[in-house]
Amino acid sequence: MKTIKLIAFLVLLAQTALSQTLPPPLPPPPPSAGQVSKADSLFNEGSIKEAVNEYKKLYCSNTGDRIVVYNFARALSRDGQIDSALKYLNIAVNIEPEVRPLTDPNLLAIRESKQWADFENNLIKLIGKRSGNPIIDIDYAKALWRLQCMDQYCFYETLIAVRKLGSDSPVVSAMRRLQNMQNQKNVEDIGILLKEKGWPKRSKVGPEAAGAAFFVLQHSNASAQEKYLPMFEKCCRENEADYQQYALMLDRMRMNRNLPQRYGTHYNLDNRATNERILYPLEDEAKVNEWRKEIGLEPLNDYLIRSNISREPLDSSKK
Repeated sequence: MKTIKLIAFLVLLAQTALSQTLPPPLPPPPPSAGQVSKADSLFNEGSIKEAVNEYKKLYCSNTGDRIVVYNFARALSRDGQIDSALKYLNIAVNIEPEVRPLTDPNLLAIRESKQWADFENNLIKLIGKRSGNPIIDIDYAKALWRLQCMDQYCFYETLIAVRKLGSDSPVVSAMRRLQNMQNQKNVEDIGILLKEKGWPKRSKVGPEAAGAAFFVLQHSNASAQEKYLPMFEKCCRENEADYQQYALMLDRMRMNRNLPQRYGTHYNLDNRATNERILYPLEDEAKVNEWRKEIGLEPLNDYLIRSNISREPLDSSKK
């Protein structure tokens, strides 16, 4: 039940934080499963020192639980205990190597430390050994992982500020401005990378790193999105990029241009009081399912039902 409430809150925050008509991205879900523990709740509330103490208790009774160890490392990083955070992060990735630490903003304190390079290089080797598909362009992948991490910069802090102070708080407004400044820097950085390297290919940098360019540009502006969409589409045709992400970015670009969307991936909040999701206008109702099928998307009605999106606002005068 607590997990469901947490996810609902994340969704509500994303909807509350609308910038004009477009919602910001949801943050990645916390790396925990099942019922949220006391340690998780304290972490989500920003009570870091208390969370560290609770995670330590959990770790002592679950030393082989990767999720517990990983969350312990995140809390230690947030608390500025770099050496201890690295110790437990290394334990977690040796249990199961994964890319997540390379994109997790909760580990920024470690990322900015002198020890990061050795940790990152070791993890890359572990991931390649486990998957059998080593990263080919490691330098490009590293740059993309970092951008994916910075794409979520201050989201955790803003979540806490909204929850405790309200969405109209000047603290929240300041956090939003800081996020926008970071987004602009991210767009500049991804532009340099794309000019030098081209759109990242999954076979060269891995799927997580390949998705970083999408996430950064999805949170940019119509001009930047339109500039790189042809490059993105080409990689999709070569099966080196994700067509679903392409559809999201094309529709977002058209929305930013005040044009109807093509694939039906986006909605507006018609009623903030009820959080009713209303499908943003379509470019061509008769062709939308044909366009969606061409890139491997499910029929629009199936997507709308699954995502709880309405085609028209509810008429309150009808019973």
